[in-house]
Amino acid sequence: MQRRLKDYLVISLKGIAMGAADAVPGVSGGTIAFISGIYEELIATISNINGALFKTLFKEGIKPFWKAVNGNFIVALMAGIIVSYVSFMRIAKYLLENHPVLIWSFFFGLIVASIFFVGKQITKWNIPTIIALIIGAGIAFYVTTLPALANNDSSLFLFIAGAIAICAMILPGISGSFILIILGAYKTLSSALSDFDVKKIIIFTTGALIGLLSFSHLLKWLFKNYHNITLALLTGFIFGSLNKVWPWKKTLTWHTNSKGMEVPVLQESVSPFSFQGDNQVVFAIGLMIFGFLTIFILEKFGSKKQ
Repeated sequence: MQRRLKDYLVISLKGIAMGAADAVPGVSGGTIAFISGIYEELIATISNINGALFKTLFKEGIKPFWKAVNGNFIVALMAGIIVSYVSFMRIAKYLLENHPVLIWSFFFGLIVASIFFVGKQITKWNIPTIIALIIGAGIAFYVTTLPALANNDSSLFLFIAGAIAICAMILPGISGSFILIILGAYKTLSSALSDFDVKKIIIFTTGALIGLLSFSHLLKWLFKNYHNITLALLTGFIFGSLNKVWPWKKTLTWHTNSKGMEVPVLQESVSPFSFQGDNQVVFAIGLMIFGFLTIFILEKFGSKKQ
């Protein structure tokens, strides 16, 4: 497809939105990719990376290789994701520590709208799609109830965590950052990015790359052979993840981190009226509406051909 410079700028903006979402433990960049209309192209592009592409590079040169690998799309999207993820990770950390109800309210509204826009792409509802929806919701809900493991700094563990987390990052509804928290690798990666620990960043990135290339082939096959069922499963993932982003939580267990700070490990959702502290319910509802409307804007951009 022929694209102009402004089209790639729009793709970079979508990448920025994806990176910002993935930086928040509980929100998936895959959801943003789906709503903004680039999800299936992203999966197809990643899954097309194989040995044959490098044969094209050596036999035909850079230009045919770059076209075959969809290079402009990858660069535009990844530039937005990387810049946004690295910069927003610190902002997200501050907001989660100081204004958790408000940031979760925004993302709750965003995800509620996402359920509608992903679900409406299912062209035929039947028993298999309904079962897939229920299974997806059940899996995602169960994941949101898991307690976090202790922090682990080993290189092998960081490699495996990267491979697992990247799969979640490209799945709508399941957050890669939240998976990192459950695995006990979120703090290690955050510190590595903040301190520019090149060794740990390379280990994590290598694991993520291998996981991404492997998992994208599975997703591409599922979309090709079971399109409606796959969409229903992904819709279920998004629906089940609502438990994680519910703004009002009661902390059941705490963990003391390396800086001596108490951080929540296991939480459960509660009514805003039984929430201990300022429930900020008026501002929260306003941000839910804002998050909901944000998806309409992203979907409008996604409906335009890039």
